Parts: sequence; structure tokens; C-alpha cells
Amino acid sequence: METDWIWGLVGGLLIGTGGAVYLLGNGRIMGASGILGGLIDGTGRSNWVERAVFLFGVVVAPLVLWPLYSVEIDTHVTSDIWVIVAAGLLVGVGTRIANGCTSGHGVCGISRFSLRGIVATVFYILAGGLTLAIFRHVLGVI
Repeated sequence: METDWIWGLVGGLLIGTGGAVYLLGNGRIMGASGILGGLIDGTGRSNWVERAVFLFGVVVAPLVLWPLYSVEIDTHVTSDIWVIVAAGLLVGVGTRIANGCTSGHGVCGISRFSLRGIVATVFYILAGGLTLAIFRHVLGVI
């Protein structure tokens, strides 16, 4: 029986719980791009420790949980480094244009019934689908 969907469910629950704890703990939305952006551009100097701890947790949590993984999970990520770099740059540009990312708009925005979050989520899902279609079916890269 196919059980890969369980990993998505567990990940979604963890992200949702993290967003709720972050909001309840300090009254701000857990938008990863905003947290990282505030450290990079200096606008988050007043709460840089909180931001750094959040990012530290994002990096360290998978490493701590690694021993619990009993099965190999195939992510279907390409081995072409240039496709990965291009994807990262496109995601970065998209988060700047949308003033937020999937965690801010998709997880926290939709859960608060934010029209801005819902609209942003719809458009970045559509943009992701269009990008995949172009890269896979037009350019034949993926």
C-alpha cells in the first residue's frame, strides 16, 4: 500500500503547528522569507535572536529527526544544479513580488482567511504549475 502521503500530512501538521506556536508566542506571522529577509537587509535587527533561532531550527530539525527515517524518500529532485539554482532564484523573486512566501501566505494567510494570502497562494501555485509545464513539456529539462 502506498503511504508516501503520510509524510506530506506529517510535514503539513508540523508546519501548521509551528506557524500557530510562532503566532501565539510573539503575535507575528511565521513567514520564512520575511524572517530571513529581515536578517539579510537589516530590518529585523530588533529581534535578530528570534529570527536566527527560527532559522537554526529549520536547518537542525531535519538533522535531529534523520535517525527516525526508516525508508528512503524519493523527492524526484533533478540532479541538474543549474535547474535547482534557477528554481531557487525564481522562488526568491516570487516571494519578493508577492511580499511573502508559502509559509506566510499559504499556511498562515489562508488559515486567517486573509484575502491577500489566498490570492497570493492561488497565483504562486498557478505560476509553479506553469513553470513546470514549460520546463518539462516545452524545454524538456525536467
